[in-house]
Amino acid sequence: MRTARLGPAERSAALAAMAEHELDVLVVGGGVVGAGTALDAATRGLATGLVEARDWASGTSSRSSKLIHGGLRYLEMLDFALVREALKERGLLLERLAPHLVKPVPFLYPLRHKGWERLYAGSGVALYDAMSVSSGRGRGLPVHRHLSRRRALRAAPALRRDALVGALQYYDAQMDDARYVATLVRTAAAYGAHAANRARVVGFLREGERVVGARVQDVEAGGEYEIRARQVVNATGVWTDDTQALIGERGRFHVRASKGIHLVVPKDRIHSTTGLILRTEKSVLFVIPWGRHWIIGTTDTEWDLDKAHPAASSADIDYLLDRVNGVLATPLTRDDVEGVYAGLRPLLAGESDATSKLSREHTVAHPVPGLVVVAGGKYTTYRVMARDAVDEAVHGLDTRVAPCVTDEVPLLGAEGYRALWNARARVAARAGLHVARVEHLLNRYGTLAEELLDLVAGDPALKRPVTGAEDYLRAEILYAASHEGARHLDDVLTRRTRISIETFDRGTGCARECAELMARVLGWGEEQVAKEVEHYEKRVEAERESQRQPDDQTADAARLGAPDIVPL
Repeated sequence: MRTARLGPAERSAALAAMAEHELDVLVVGGGVVGAGTALDAATRGLATGLVEARDWASGTSSRSSKLIHGGLRYLEMLDFALVREALKERGLLLERLAPHLVKPVPFLYPLRHKGWERLYAGSGVALYDAMSVSSGRGRGLPVHRHLSRRRALRAAPALRRDALVGALQYYDAQMDDARYVATLVRTAAAYGAHAANRARVVGFLREGERVVGARVQDVEAGGEYEIRARQVVNATGVWTDDTQALIGERGRFHVRASKGIHLVVPKDRIHSTTGLILRTEKSVLFVIPWGRHWIIGTTDTEWDLDKAHPAASSADIDYLLDRVNGVLATPLTRDDVEGVYAGLRPLLAGESDATSKLSREHTVAHPVPGLVVVAGGKYTTYRVMARDAVDEAVHGLDTRVAPCVTDEVPLLGAEGYRALWNARARVAARAGLHVARVEHLLNRYGTLAEELLDLVAGDPALKRPVTGAEDYLRAEILYAASHEGARHLDDVLTRRTRISIETFDRGTGCARECAELMARVLGWGEEQVAKEVEHYEKRVEAERESQRQPDDQTADAARLGAPDIVPL
């Protein structure tokens, strides 16, 4: 199988190919579900296209809690089928599909009451482990443990002694959500899918009642393409209703947006060897290990304002700090917060007035001939959603189509990953890098790390770390533009890397250096480099201003003070 690039030339070729020949399936939406649907369709032998209005994973799929999990809290809702399905998917990702991207992560659940709480919570976690093992894919993670207060404080010295009487420890998994989607898109392209970001659907093609394709605007170069397809799949998440409105038909369901915000703080601000899961009055709060940082989240509030750039308000930040400080011996302050990000969950409307009570199960519908809509769900079960969407699309094709095989298709970088990991010291010596650098590359790219090492071999200056963001090599910035579809500085600093939330200056200090590296691939002159840097700085300032506002309305207005995209 060839390794797919998503560079500028490949993007142009993909748009031209989609316009030239009728597709079997055109997928609209480049989040995890859309990318997964494109991979599913392509691996069934279908002629497949994928278009995304902005960047890959630029919506919900880059702003999650970065967890691959069964949803422990759904056991309380007695949603056993959802938990079982998610645990099976978690095992598949860990063991077969993406071991380079999905990693085990431990969590400590502090107990506040003696006796009954240990029995109640312990029974739930035991059931969680049992369902994982029974799925046939859960043997790779340690089982839960009951801890005394002393042992719990040894694992998490940051906790206040009076915040717990004991604890439970269990395991889930995590990934870099945006990186996962970029890899998913590249894998789909490697199996023959045509993929183009910054390609916005502005209307659907109709023949009578039937949808036969879409009109797609090239946001970068201008111009419009008519892409014909036997089936179109709407996988646009929180934009489902907006996309549906383009055909002038009422949808069979509606999607509500629930806002969740997260804080990122340096690792040394919370002394712990394990993540934490805490109960709140509405849901749960996670403190998640994230490299040299912690991610703290999340909130769960209804959002009906701008979907592209949901804003975190001062009240949101205070809420998370108040809740986590309730158990920490040394409280966090605003000065400890490196980064803040907000995302929107696409929840199926009509089941409950409270967004925290809405189901995370997904729905697939065929509202008009030629158009399939998939919505709802959670990141962990994206592959199941994609399978169901393609199964539905297949009903509208008049040819025999193979069943789903994505449970047997590793993502790019997975094949040979463990062997290369075992040889990491030798690889590091050959490349002239510290072994920790090679481990970093392997856990972000898997065996595709060899492509970055080739870049370094050709230009030793690329082995230097990015100034002010030393976790990343300069080669990674170049590679994001040449291989991973990054078209703008914002794409690299917020999604291909996480510099925008992992540094106190939020990436402004290295913005010019990164833009100049991207310019080598994208052909930017000095004027465009300056535009990219200016746009990014305005984005950061708008986000900072929104986070000083007292409520959603004022925060949204402040965030919209920065333009959305830099014209080329």
